[in-house]
Amino acid sequence: MATERKADKHGLLSAPIPIVLRRLTVPMVFGMVAILLFNLVDTFFISLLGTEALAAVSFTFPVTFALNCITMGVSVGISTRVGRLLGSGDNHTAARFASHGLLLAVLLMITASSIGLLTLEPLFSLIGASPELLPIIKQYMDIWYLAIPLLVIPMAGNSAIRATGDAKTPAKIMMLAGVINGVLDPLLIFGYGPFPELGVRGAAIASGISWAFALICSLYILIKREKLLAMPQLRLLGRDWQQIMQVGTPAALSNALTPLSGAILMSLLAGLGTTSVAAYGAAMRIESLLVLVMMALGSALMPFMAQNLGANNPQRAFKAMFTAMRFAILFQLLIFIMMVPLSWPLSALFGQDSAVQEQLWHYLIVVPISYGMQAVCMLLISALNAMHKSVHALVWNLLRLFAFLLPAAWLGSWINGTEGLFVGIAIANLLSGIGAYLYAVKMRRHMYSSLANPS
Repeated sequence: MATERKADKHGLLSAPIPIVLRRLTVPMVFGMVAILLFNLVDTFFISLLGTEALAAVSFTFPVTFALNCITMGVSVGISTRVGRLLGSGDNHTAARFASHGLLLAVLLMITASSIGLLTLEPLFSLIGASPELLPIIKQYMDIWYLAIPLLVIPMAGNSAIRATGDAKTPAKIMMLAGVINGVLDPLLIFGYGPFPELGVRGAAIASGISWAFALICSLYILIKREKLLAMPQLRLLGRDWQQIMQVGTPAALSNALTPLSGAILMSLLAGLGTTSVAAYGAAMRIESLLVLVMMALGSALMPFMAQNLGANNPQRAFKAMFTAMRFAILFQLLIFIMMVPLSWPLSALFGQDSAVQEQLWHYLIVVPISYGMQAVCMLLISALNAMHKSVHALVWNLLRLFAFLLPAAWLGSWINGTEGLFVGIAIANLLSGIGAYLYAVKMRRHMYSSLANPS
């Protein structure tokens, strides 16, 4: 009983589902806002160095995101495995998996960053960086590649902490890291007071120091409070890594699909003119805020389902999934209703050109109505990862982006230009969400059938 009480100290196995999901989701929203602000602060201070510095650092985004996908994938593998084990009351094995998972994530990132350092100039030349920008990119990425292993433990470690049902502590860690980064950025970039003027190097060093702070905090929580770290067991390393990567590899690939489909969508828009690209870029900044709660809810659903599946309570796990889906549809419908009167003022705020304003307004009046169904598909993907069906989750993300979104966007642009493309995005979200909901119903029916006929 003591083990069970410890495993359920955050109520994932027994407290009312809506209360637990809210308790998990709200801190994650603040954590995600902190990460958004973290990136915005970096971008703002780097932009003060001039256009070349901003362009150089912009070229690093695809590479830095690709490396972070590795950690995000391993984090999903750790979170779902640890959540299952905690739900079953096996804290000892959960600690072993968390330790082996963190070690795997660090080793993978050290390998990737070493390759990145050795191929820095050829890689960035390949993706289009001009010879003038390469020295600035090198100044930034030399430091970033050395510092990025420091971020691995906070990212993966925070996933393990969330697997226990504690979402507040990881959010606090990321918010404090963001504050440290924001304070150090101007000091190290511009050399205020006793600090040297380091330019873009200073931005990378500031990030590294903030990551080191997050690493110390995460390790302290994992070791002292959660008891979720243990000495590695060499004879079990290979087996545990294989189990983590069975979930983590498809999850990493799934994460990488989003920027890939975004790049293809941007090329479609580029063919329609600079105005369309500008309007879509502004729409993405607004959309990142409008779907923030749903992204946090998806992250909250994963440890909830993992623990309940580990506790052999699939009925509660599926009930939570459908509760989250119904909430997503209603919440995003409310967001859409609020967006109708706000769409034109927001368009005027984010678009200076009248043509950009008109196209941005069209996006905001058409696409947000589909966010609820888009969230349903996102929640299904989180649920499948929690069920250790990460290949199915990858397939659903492939379907959402490459079978629904891109073909519908292309067809819409062919019929009616930019406005048609935006309508295509909305239709794709609706269709993929409906398909995801029907698939979830089918999974629930199969689950109840299996419980009724265990043989």
